[in-house]
Amino acid sequence: MWPLYAAGFTTAFGAHGIAANLGGHTEGAVTSLLVLGGLLALYDGAEVLLKPLFGTLADRVGARPVLLGGLAAFAVASALYVVADSPGWLWAARLGQGAAASAFSPSAATLVARLNPAAKHGRAFGSYGFYKSVGYTLGPLLGGVLVWAGGLRLLFVVLAVLGAAVAAWAALAVPVVPPLPKARQTVLDLARRLADPAFLAPTAALTAATAALSVGVGFLPVSGRAAGLGTVATGAAVSVLAGCAAVVQPRAGRALDDGRLTTRSGVAAGLSVTAAGLACAMLPGLTGILVGAALTGVGTGLITPLGFAALAASTPTERLGQTMGAAELGRELGDAGGPLLVAAVASLTTLTYGFGALAALIGTGAVLAFVHRRPAPVAPPPGTEG
Repeated sequence: MWPLYAAGFTTAFGAHGIAANLGGHTEGAVTSLLVLGGLLALYDGAEVLLKPLFGTLADRVGARPVLLGGLAAFAVASALYVVADSPGWLWAARLGQGAAASAFSPSAATLVARLNPAAKHGRAFGSYGFYKSVGYTLGPLLGGVLVWAGGLRLLFVVLAVLGAAVAAWAALAVPVVPPLPKARQTVLDLARRLADPAFLAPTAALTAATAALSVGVGFLPVSGRAAGLGTVATGAAVSVLAGCAAVVQPRAGRALDDGRLTTRSGVAAGLSVTAAGLACAMLPGLTGILVGAALTGVGTGLITPLGFAALAASTPTERLGQTMGAAELGRELGDAGGPLLVAAVASLTTLTYGFGALAALIGTGAVLAFVHRRPAPVAPPPGTEG
């Protein structure tokens, strides 16, 4: 399992490490905000388009080859910018990294499910989410140190070495998991399965969690600066968010496996806590920012392992790659849609109302989850009415 956790760390570290430091890049590749936005969108766009395709490929040829190929391609794409030594090649490298992550990210999640019994899926996905959260936390911090020490090329060198090392480790340690025989699936069959509440409900929750995380990472520092706080305080807020998410995920997974928590009640509680965190972010000053960050981290930490465990439990094993790829697509849409919603509302009003809009949307999801989990009333036996 450790190489799979390392793969999760790699995709998170690579995504946030570069994204957080492109804006301060001064070597000629990033010349305007438009260029910066294009480079950020290039990586995410590749993931949105390709994750479902690579998930389906993992079901067809096996998740392990797709995992190894994606990690190797990530190393090559990272090395491309280092070797080319040209600002223009940053675009090709960033596109290659996004395409490679689209391959090994859903494949790693598929293998987490395939290599663990259903009774331990909560623990497995909780640990996987923990190491991804560590990558999200260290990416901006360690990436900033590397860019300061040797420029953007040094960060790409580290990513190339990391991708190659994890690929070699996975090739040695991850067992062969052959694809399972499956019945022929039509487009209508796929649409029916993806429209099933067993897929839509956990995917929607994962989308909401990713939207909240993205908004917290992107806009809590803005809120802090508006309140007159320094970079240390605003950076601490983001670290609190990621740290709480990392700590909660393994514990939520263990609680699910031990029967102390159900998927539905845990996800509903996670949505409620996440909405409360975004509502607290509306409060002025450092207290509102830190409490909002902590609650958002706790809520999303509850949702993530439970959502993936629910998807694994409701999916035929031979279709896990396709399901994980589609669910990752939902997360990418949340990653982009959450900040867009908050930014759109904030541009018309203020950032406070932007936080409130997303809090209301996620809170509505929590209410629907709680209502849905209530048992239907039991009809009285015949002849006992009245």
